[in-house]
Amino acid sequence: MPVAARTTRRAAVANENDENSNTRMTTRAAKAVLGDDGRVTKGALQTKRTASVAASTRGALNDVSNRARTETVASKKPTGKGAFVSKANPTSQKPPARAASKPAPKEQPNRVEKRSSVNGTAQKRKRSEQEKENLLHIAKEPVAETKPDMKTESKTESRPIFDEIDDEDRDDPLMVAEYATEIFEYLRDLECKSIPNPQYMQHQDELEWSTRGILVDWLIEVHTRFHLLPETLFLAVNIVDRFLSKKVIQLDNFQLVGITAMFIASKYEEVLSPYIGNFKRITNDGFTEEEILSAERFVLSTLDYDLSYPNPMNFLRRVSKADNYDIQSRTIGKYLTEISLLDHRFMAFRPSHVAAAAMYLSRLMLDRGKWDDTLAHYAGYTEEELEPVVQLMVDYLARQVVHEAFFKKYANKKFLKASIISRSWAKKNAPVFGITDTSLSIYQIDE
Repeated sequence: MPVAARTTRRAAVANENDENSNTRMTTRAAKAVLGDDGRVTKGALQTKRTASVAASTRGALNDVSNRARTETVASKKPTGKGAFVSKANPTSQKPPARAASKPAPKEQPNRVEKRSSVNGTAQKRKRSEQEKENLLHIAKEPVAETKPDMKTESKTESRPIFDEIDDEDRDDPLMVAEYATEIFEYLRDLECKSIPNPQYMQHQDELEWSTRGILVDWLIEVHTRFHLLPETLFLAVNIVDRFLSKKVIQLDNFQLVGITAMFIASKYEEVLSPYIGNFKRITNDGFTEEEILSAERFVLSTLDYDLSYPNPMNFLRRVSKADNYDIQSRTIGKYLTEISLLDHRFMAFRPSHVAAAAMYLSRLMLDRGKWDDTLAHYAGYTEEELEPVVQLMVDYLARQVVHEAFFKKYANKKFLKASIISRSWAKKNAPVFGITDTSLSIYQIDE
């Protein structure tokens, strides 16, 4: 094979690996190296050597280097004007301005790529330096954020000494937490108007306090038999006391007043009140339905149809909420609150006062801690103001049982045996409250 053909093939192979090369440049370079007679000049030997080295180096570098491109251009320079001879007329020369304009665009992109790569590296360095400066700036910022903490501390110091128990009910529209304070203020004003005369038994000729105790104990049994609400029982007893404060009745009609009061209260408080025939049968048919209905009209007209009564259960639930709804203290508190229905000595105290004293004593029995500011705020009474009512409750518990139905009701497991626990605690701690003689009943003390 001729040397010129071999050289041309190797140059073509070397230029196939070059992405930026042109086939036209390879042909022109071959004509520049070969003479008119087809022989290889000395300059061609250098081109052959350079092409082979460039091909091996470019293949090893995976076509990254631009060395072959630079050496090819450098090898063309010593040949002089012959490198720009056209195919039609090899001996003719092209104008310098036109010949110099063709290689320039092919060398320029590689140079631009080098500059762009250098500029990209510089930009990355600038970004990394800016990120470091940002991190340093963020690390310094928490020092300036210590001021808001001081403001929050000042807010916590200015809070009231009691907890807001209505905040958890703000999202419940049924609880109307935004009106809770106003509602209980209204109930406290109303309870003064609904208190009966504590001395009404003085103008009752045929009745005594012990007789009233027997009637209320029987009403508790009726209330338990019908499975009525606690509010129904408290309202029924309040109706009886308010009616007896205004009217004088005979002993024969005393039970009729009691069952009529329960009938009225059940229709006022219950969703489904018992049928009037049930109240008739519970009295062993002692009264007819017409007599009960007639007594209902007479009682309501005497009370001016005013049945508003803030019973102690309303206030007991309020204080129990401040006590985190402790079920045991609340159950014993209910038992102590119902003592006020049977013992006439509690008639002079407000229902809110009785409820607060019941919760105080139940917590004292169960050792639930002191009467703190939160409990005192929502109960409305301090520890000193509760002492007279608590004294009466302990006195009632320490004496002999005179109301059997009431004691059996709360001796059940359903009510956590509240009557048994309370009575045993009162007997043990009665001397602490100054109660020494417990042999007499509550009705024998007044005699």
